[in-house]
Amino acid sequence: MNAEIIAAGSELLTAERVDTNSLYLTAELNNLGVEVTAKAVIGDDRDRLAEAVRAALSRSAIVILSGGLGPTEDDVTREAVALALDRKLVFHPEIAAQIEARFARMKRKMVEVNRRQAFVIEGADVLPNDRGTAPGQWVEESGVVILLPGPPHELKAMFERQCLPRLRRLVPDHSIRTLLLRVTGMPESDLDQLISPVYKKYLNPVTTILAGNGDIQVHLRARCASVGEAEALLAEVGAPIEALLGDKIYSRNGDPLEVVVGEMLHKAHATVAVAESLTGGMLGERFTTVPGSSRYFLGGFLTYSNAMKVELLGVDPQLLAHFGAVSSETAEAMAAGARRLTKATYALAVTGVAGPESGEDAAPVGTVYVALADPEKTVAVHRQFLGDRTRIRMFTTQMALDVLRRRLMGRAG
Repeated sequence: MNAEIIAAGSELLTAERVDTNSLYLTAELNNLGVEVTAKAVIGDDRDRLAEAVRAALSRSAIVILSGGLGPTEDDVTREAVALALDRKLVFHPEIAAQIEARFARMKRKMVEVNRRQAFVIEGADVLPNDRGTAPGQWVEESGVVILLPGPPHELKAMFERQCLPRLRRLVPDHSIRTLLLRVTGMPESDLDQLISPVYKKYLNPVTTILAGNGDIQVHLRARCASVGEAEALLAEVGAPIEALLGDKIYSRNGDPLEVVVGEMLHKAHATVAVAESLTGGMLGERFTTVPGSSRYFLGGFLTYSNAMKVELLGVDPQLLAHFGAVSSETAEAMAAGARRLTKATYALAVTGVAGPESGEDAAPVGTVYVALADPEKTVAVHRQFLGDRTRIRMFTTQMALDVLRRRLMGRAG
């Protein structure tokens, strides 16, 4: 069984507001075995919203709308769904009385416009709202149309108490389970070419590949009659994919790379420090966004200029003059200095050219060196990244974390 979600409200089409209700609803529907096949955000336009409802009902058995149930003229969800279903709106005096009583409990007088919330689509079941004034509605019409309020705390309470019990009786017994593999250290196109011979054999599970800033997510979604069947299918398809990707997989539970590396450091009773040039603190920030990172992250140095590399990290001025700031030699010297000064088990150093201009060094934009110092040796890795300044800096932090991850796994960086 499929579902579609429509978020109503012109404010959701601005840069300031994000539709988070659909994420919650998707998770709850997936737990029931319902696949969400489409989402839409429609402004406060009755006719356009009605058109979206008609189209969704022609494709899916369940259509859920959030928002647009308030008292003002721009709250048009009731009118739009009534129009889409060719039904009348019926005034319910008892709902108006309930809303008026709610205002009285807050020592406020209800203004007349709130009576708009007492109109119910002909034949709909009213879904009580104990956290707000606008009731929801459940309409059956060659499928189910559910109208929910927009405020998340109202929507979640109503969906859990009023809608989930009804949907459990309505939805066939299916289960959806997901396998999420997070991968780093390879381009998206290379990954797809490597694993597509496996996943293209299957329509179920559905495979989705998402990529950004050096991080790739491989999602496998299996939809079966039972949890056991879904998990067995994920294992059947996931095992050969995992074998092909090998140690490029860094997470199987959705954790980002900084969490994975932090856990590895903690388990190894190891510590880390950083010395940053082109990333300007971004690498340290990724370490410290993880709760409990003080167990293994000691601190760092922001040495953007050559003078700071010399004064704070003890980099030899002659080395800088001979090899330049953007070089493996300088990166190694920065890492060694950071480790010496902090007494950390490991020290990461990053230097490079983020752009948009190459500056004093002859190295082209996107040239990056990451060095790792540990008790045994100090080595540097070179990469050439493409993209704008933000992208290059994000790729660099991902690369640095992966260099440390591989060293912690016992492999060369």
